[in-house]
Amino acid sequence: MGNLASTYRHQGRWREAEGLEVQVMQMRKRVLGGEHPDTLTSMGNLASTYAHQGRWREAEELEVQVMQTMQRVLGGKHPHTLISMDHLASTYAQQGQWDKAEQLFFQVIQTRERVLGNKHPDTLVSMSNLASSYIRQGLWHEAAELEVQVMQTRKKVLGDEHPHVLTSMNNLASTYRHQGRSREAEKLNVQVMQTRKRVLGDEHPDTLISMSNLAATYSNQKRWREAEGLQVQVMQMRKRVLGCEHPSTLTSIDNLASTHCYQRQWVQAEALSMEVIQTKRRILGDEHPLTLLGMGNLAATYSKQGRWREAAKLEVQVMQTRKRVFGGEHPDTLTSMNNLAYTLKLQARQEEAIALMERCFQSRQQILGKHHPDTQSSRDALSSWQAE
Repeated sequence: MGNLASTYRHQGRWREAEGLEVQVMQMRKRVLGGEHPDTLTSMGNLASTYAHQGRWREAEELEVQVMQTMQRVLGGKHPHTLISMDHLASTYAQQGQWDKAEQLFFQVIQTRERVLGNKHPDTLVSMSNLASSYIRQGLWHEAAELEVQVMQTRKKVLGDEHPHVLTSMNNLASTYRHQGRSREAEKLNVQVMQTRKRVLGDEHPDTLISMSNLAATYSNQKRWREAEGLQVQVMQMRKRVLGCEHPSTLTSIDNLASTHCYQRQWVQAEALSMEVIQTKRRILGDEHPLTLLGMGNLAATYSKQGRWREAAKLEVQVMQTRKRVFGGEHPDTLTSMNNLAYTLKLQARQEEAIALMERCFQSRQQILGKHHPDTQSSRDALSSWQAE
């Protein structure tokens, strides 16, 4: 059962994986006890499946149990305990609980540096995870600094073409892209893509991730045709290799739809968005983060065409679902509020738009910090609207 659940996970079939994992966990608790390593592994697997479905609170609840049990049974320095702390920290970060996430990441890094050394692969994974937390907070400089350190150490220890080195280069390229350092991002993206094609093959999932990242860098530079060309290739290969309903395939379709939208190719954008939303609803469910992201993208396509009523209707739905599932202060919920406020403004619903943007700005300032790009964007919009 555990092996089948693992297969479902790799296929992105989270609901089916969850059903089996619950059975395995309950059976192991009954037969082996709540503190047996195999029971804790089952709980960790189920938490991971919850996280992939955007069910952060349920994931957090399980991960806290696993971490506390491992600390008590195995000790605070045991590798499995440190892995459980890393997982919990990542879940905190996904929910925008930055202080808790950073505190745990720092603990893990310090312990691993002391026990394993600062060049050990596990230590570098923790540093990379902390960098990811910085990225979510818009702390690009801090993220880039850590990622350069991780990349250089991995190159020295593992060699230029090791998968972990290429992952570091990809992460750094993504950070450069967010900083507007497009040329540096592109150079790294191309290097990683070419190496992965040569070492892993054209259709390896990691190669396809590299191609997708390069397409994102092209999009940032408004090089829509080049982005589209790569995205079509990625989508077609993922359909062939992973299947039409795999989450990575659906993400590819979403990315391509967005590129069509930016090129004002409304018919293609809308058709792809509708197709991907229907599939996501069937496979992942109405409340999955990827389903809600797809609905948000379709709303953006409507908005760019001046179809503001349809856009607002979708945005309200996305915002309310995110509030219910993730909480009112989750970064994704605040993105929904921001988008809806803009649509209300376009409909000349000035007072509603300002009131919503005010709430969004205050929450972003509290959760993300006043220097986060999203907070600054909300503040600038609010100031501009109030001055009209």
